[in-house]
Amino acid sequence: MSTTSTGSSSPPEPTVPRAPHRPAEIDAALRAVGVVPSKRLGQSFLVNPFVADAEAALVGAAPGEPVLELGGGLGILTEALLRRRFGPVLVVERDRRLATHLRNSFGPRIRVLEGDALAMDLPATRVVVGNLPFSVATPILERLWSRRTPRIVALLQREVAERLAAGPGSKVYGRLSIVAALYGTVELFQPVPAREFHPTPEVEGRMVVLEARPGPLPVPSLTAFEAVLHGLFSARRKQLGNLLPRVAPTGADLDALALRAEWPDGWRRLRPEDLPPEAFFRLSAAIGPGRARARSSP
Repeated sequence: MSTTSTGSSSPPEPTVPRAPHRPAEIDAALRAVGVVPSKRLGQSFLVNPFVADAEAALVGAAPGEPVLELGGGLGILTEALLRRRFGPVLVVERDRRLATHLRNSFGPRIRVLEGDALAMDLPATRVVVGNLPFSVATPILERLWSRRTPRIVALLQREVAERLAAGPGSKVYGRLSIVAALYGTVELFQPVPAREFHPTPEVEGRMVVLEARPGPLPVPSLTAFEAVLHGLFSARRKQLGNLLPRVAPTGADLDALALRAEWPDGWRRLRPEDLPPEAFFRLSAAIGPGRARARSSP
């Protein structure tokens, strides 16, 4: 049953400015600021505000909690974040013209940080969200992982998202899957068809949420761990019996090393994609910091 209040009430929330999202609107906005989308950078703009809202819903922040958005573009995700009353919304945008557009569109509701997310100092927030350019998504994720970002919500190229979440035995399981598991958990959400972007890319997107692992990482040295992965996955179709000597210390007892890593019996005939991420964590710990090699075959 509805009720009517006769007392005074607080003024309504100011209306959130609407970002361009139809292809014609996007083209007009880009022409106005002098931007031509870069195919080399995989630069496309989301056209469906319902997709942006679904992404914002995954942020999981409380109203008034700071959120860092990477790649503001024309503001379709920024708008969705503001509608959910997150704030302050800090938006990183490397293109000066788009940064100016965002400031003009949203004013003091957001703080725009001009710069490259791979190089600039990023503010520390619990949640980072973004429609990441497909060409640089992986290095951006690796930087956020190195900062131990608690929660990452991203719209990625579908193939990259599914590689992040892949498990042993999958055709797409590999180094990226294992690194993602090292830093935390990966959960896949809805695919986003190519038609939901403009210009239309050649690939689809997919939403993903990455939660950081609590506590210390299960490897003693990230450098040694990377050397182990490089050595084992540089020729992934080879069996582990031929690959383990590439990363083991010179003269090491390979069977004893595999036993310490809790590899299964018959490990010599297995391939890297047959083992779960934990097997590589344990191998890195068994080898120890500074002792892994990364010799590739000729």
